[in-house]
This record gives sequence, structure tokens and C-alpha cells, in this order.
Amino acid sequence: MPTPDLILTGAKVRTLDPARPHATAVAVSDGVIVAVGDEGDVHEWRGAGTEVVALEGAHLVPGLVDAHSHPVWGLDMATGVDLSGVRDLEGLRAALATAERIEGWVIGYGLDHNAFEGRAVDRALVEDVLAGAPAFLRLYDGHSALASGSALAAAGVTGPRAFAQRSEVVCDAEGRPTGHLVEHAAMDLLAGAVPRPSYAARRARLVELLSAMAATGLTGAHVMDAGDAELVESVARETVLPVRLRFAPWCMPGVDEEGLEELIALQGRAGRHWQVGGVKFFMDGTVEGGTAWLEHADCHGQGTEAFWPDPEAYGAAVRHLHAAGVRTATHAIGDVAVRHVLDVVAGLGEGARGRHRIEHIETAPDALLPRFAELGVAASMQPPHTGYTRSDGTDEWSRRLGTERSGHAWRLRDLRDAGATVALGSDWPIAHYDVRAVLATARAPRGAASTRAGLTGLEALEGCTSHAAQAAGEAEVAGRIAVGYRADLTALGLDPVESPADELAEAPIRLTVTGGHVMYRASGDA
Repeated sequence: MPTPDLILTGAKVRTLDPARPHATAVAVSDGVIVAVGDEGDVHEWRGAGTEVVALEGAHLVPGLVDAHSHPVWGLDMATGVDLSGVRDLEGLRAALATAERIEGWVIGYGLDHNAFEGRAVDRALVEDVLAGAPAFLRLYDGHSALASGSALAAAGVTGPRAFAQRSEVVCDAEGRPTGHLVEHAAMDLLAGAVPRPSYAARRARLVELLSAMAATGLTGAHVMDAGDAELVESVARETVLPVRLRFAPWCMPGVDEEGLEELIALQGRAGRHWQVGGVKFFMDGTVEGGTAWLEHADCHGQGTEAFWPDPEAYGAAVRHLHAAGVRTATHAIGDVAVRHVLDVVAGLGEGARGRHRIEHIETAPDALLPRFAELGVAASMQPPHTGYTRSDGTDEWSRRLGTERSGHAWRLRDLRDAGATVALGSDWPIAHYDVRAVLATARAPRGAASTRAGLTGLEALEGCTSHAAQAAGEAEVAGRIAVGYRADLTALGLDPVESPADELAEAPIRLTVTGGHVMYRASGDA
């Protein structure tokens, strides 16, 4: 055994390793766990240069991972005034009237659809309080935005547009844009006009954000976009990334063979604590935006079309990538979207087991649940999203779906019971990145999902550790505390399995270790 760089001792270690479920000491060398044992072993392990951290009864678990996040793309998404606390139209108007201008613009994010109180999303509702200032407001789902008239004019958007993907510039009966921009291509029309943070500001915010994530216990994130490889690479050369990042760049409708080959070529690009591993697809959009792909239309007559205008083209792209050994993750919220992805994976054959995953799965009927385990498709779910719904069904998500489909909300428990791998995440900046909230809401879902049983404490922990590792194809190197595994470790002041969910959400983080580097240490721990 090499001489350890770091020894953690005096801990209550929950390893998730069937060969040794519990321990009290762990030794690390060069980013890898080299010994798991008891306090009596520490003297034998310790070398002259070994750092020893006495955890004094803290609960040590495999490093917690957010299985769906956007920490780099989110730097742009989470710019301007935070509107996540706005609950109604009056509150929105007040927030915009006093919002700080950025180069003359009002930029906001995190706006809940429910703030419009059942009205259509329309710039006419807020134009007067903006006093002519251009405004670009991202709704919380990340799939839609509201732009003011002057913002649309600055980008040259004067009417409807045609897109290769299922996107829309919503217009009134006279063909004038209402300001509601639905899905990525429509929102991207304003990308060249909306002020963007400088490279230096984005770099500083990235380091700040990842450090704040580590302070909640996070050691890794599955990044469901391409991020900014140059930015990440630059930061990683100069400092240790506090959170390990695994990127999955997007594959969008209209991609040709050359584009698919470019995605294949990106696989394996890596640096310290970051890598490209997989490709992200969208099969639909969101329930609130009317773009989830559903068996039957929602209450507004929307939701019966896929994000890919030709769903078979999606299948062809997945098959091409699968043949090249590339893992895929597909955003699928509606019941038809989920079924279509499962059908495509089924057509890949036995070699597809454990190589593909579905993101979100907000509503799914009984018949789809056992297929996840049968096909080896991981379910990647975001329990904090349940907080955007209401138990009485008066929220936009529940109203659009109706009683039966909203009764199938976020079926974490049912998927686990059906034998599926269930990885858990936040989808930051759609929801807060605090992984303790992910664990807590997985055990006690909110809103439309509150009538369903959540996961057990152990299952929730597995969702951010061993099941996250399985979903990423990293089960042989991550997700447990065992010799030869990554030295990604999280120490909490409470037992994440046995503590009540509400207490876990506020659990003190004692230590976060990523790749053998102590990235967060509570004051007093030495």
C-alpha cells in the first residue's frame, strides 16, 4: 500500500460496499482510496507527510453526486434578478420595476409559470413597469422565456419563425410576438442581443459556484450540456475543481452524420476532475410550457408533438452513437416521450443495457415502469422539481395534465420497486444545487407527488452515490468507499440514512473530499 496523503479517522463510515458495509477510518493516496479499516489501523497506515483528519463521529459516505446539473451553462441562465421567489403577477411587476439594469437591460431567471395565475405568458402584462427597457426573463423550467417588445426589436424578432426543432415564437392573432419564447431555438434568437457576463466574470463565478456546491457535500455532477470546455479547462489547469464534472453535449434535431461524428470525437476529452462522457438528447420539452410529449393533449390542447419533428431521426441518431460506444441521456418528461425512448433502446439489443438513461420522467403510467429494469435504462430524476407543483392541483403543471396523469407524478418509489436504477439530481439552476435538499425531497416529495411514498433513506443516498455511478457507467470506480475507488467522500454531522428528511435538509457538512483533495472543511475540523 502506498503511503497515504490523507487519512480520515474517527468517522462512522457507511461504505455502500457489500464486502465491508461499515468502518471508522479511510486512507487516500493520489486521489484513490487505498485502505478502509478501523482507528486501530491508522498508526500503521500513517506516513511522515500524511494529513490526518479526525472526524469525531461524523458520518462519512461516498461522495455525493448531482446526477443532472448545468453548472457552466447555468452561469448564463442564472444571470440578473432572481425571480424564483415571485408568486403572482403583482410580485413580478414589483420585482421588475426595481430590478437593477444590466447594460440597460432587465434580465431575470427562475420565474415560476404559476406567477401568471393562469394567464397566458405575455409581455403586455409587464411592459408598463419596464419603462421601455429591454427585458429577457427566463422561466424556471429553462425551456421558455418572456421578452419585452424592445428586447424583441433589438434581436430583430418581428413575427413567427420556423425551426428544425419544436420551438415557437408565440404570436397573437395578428402575427405579433407576445414575447413568449418556447424552447431553445426560439430563446436563442435573443442570444446576440442580451448582455452576457464577461469571461473573467464567468470564470470567477464558476469557481465560486463549484465551491458553494462542495460546501453542501457535492463532489461530482453529471453536466447535461457541453458547458464551455475552454473555460473549464483553463480553470482546471490553475486550480483543483471542487466538484468533478462529467459533460454530455447536446445532439439536436437536424444533426447530420458529420455532426454525429463530431460528438463522437468529443468523447474522452478530459482534464483534472472533468471529462466529456455521453451525449444529451431532448425528446420533449416541459409540461408547463405545453411541449411535453403526451399521449393525449393537455388542457390547452397542447403536448402532442415531439421535440424532434421526426422522432425516427432521433432513433437513427441514437443508433449511430450507440454503435460508436457513446452513452446517451434523453430528456423525456411526458408519457409518450418516455415510451419512445424506451422503444428506441429496446431496438438496440442486449448490448444497450446500462448504457442509456432517461432524464426527468415527470409522468409515466404503470406499464412503462418495469421496462426500465428490463432494458437496463437508468431513470435520472430531480425530486426538488416537485416543489413547483401543489398538492391541491391548482398549479400549472397539475392543471395541464389533469387528475389521472398528475397522479403519476415523479414515481421515484415505484421505479425503485420495479428494479430500476434511480439516479438523483437538482437540475440546477432549475432548482437549487444543495444536494441535501435532493436527498430530503427524494424521501418526502412535495406538491403533486406528496401523496406517494418517497424513497427510503438508504435508497436516496444510493441515488446520489452508487446509482448515480451506475447511470454514468462508473460503478467500478465510484459510488462506494472501497480500495481502488475514487477518493470522493462526504462527511455529514447527521446520518443521511437514519435522520428525518427535514433534519437532513439542514445537516451540517463536516468535510468534502474530491479526488483526494479537501475541498470543504467546517471550521473546527482538523
